[in-house]
Amino acid sequence: MHQAQKSIGYLLIGFSVILFVVLAVIKVQVDSQSAFLCGKFHENQLNMDECPVHKTNSFWTNVSWMITTAFGVDFLIFGIGVYLAFFYRPLPEWPKKGFREINLAKLSDEEKRVYDIIKNKEGSAYQTDLIKETGFSKVKISRVLDRLEAKDILERKRRGMTNIIVLK
Repeated sequence: MHQAQKSIGYLLIGFSVILFVVLAVIKVQVDSQSAFLCGKFHENQLNMDECPVHKTNSFWTNVSWMITTAFGVDFLIFGIGVYLAFFYRPLPEWPKKGFREINLAKLSDEEKRVYDIIKNKEGSAYQTDLIKETGFSKVKISRVLDRLEAKDILERKRRGMTNIIVLK
C-alpha cells in the first residue's frame, strides 16, 4: 500500500511540473499582451484610467488573479506529491485484540449465550444491552456475569449508571 502512495506522489509531482510550465507560458503570453495593449493606449496619450489593462474590473485583472490562483493550486498539488512520495509513512496497524481461548464446554448455556453476545460485539457490551438481548432479568444477568468474572473470562467496568462488560 505504501508503494501506491509513492506512485501517486510521483504522478502528482510530474503533473504539477507540467502544469507549472503551462501556466508560466500562459503568464508570459498574458503579460506580453497586456504590455502591448498598455503601450498602444499610452502612445495615443490617453489617460491611465482609460487603459483596459489598468482598470480594476477589467478582463486582464481577472485573468491575472486566475493565473495567480492556478499557481497556488499547482504549488499545493506539488506539496502533496512531495509529501506522498518522500515523507508519507502509513500508520502502524494495531494488532486485533484476540480473546483468550476458553473451554466452552465448562460454561452453562446461559454463560455461553452471554459470552457469544459479548464476543460478537467485538469484546465489549453494556450490561443493559445484555439484559435486552438475552431477555434475562437484571438479577439473572448479574449472576451470570458474576460466574463469568469468577472464571476470569470477563471484567465489569463501571460507566455511569451501568457497567460495560469486557472480555479478557
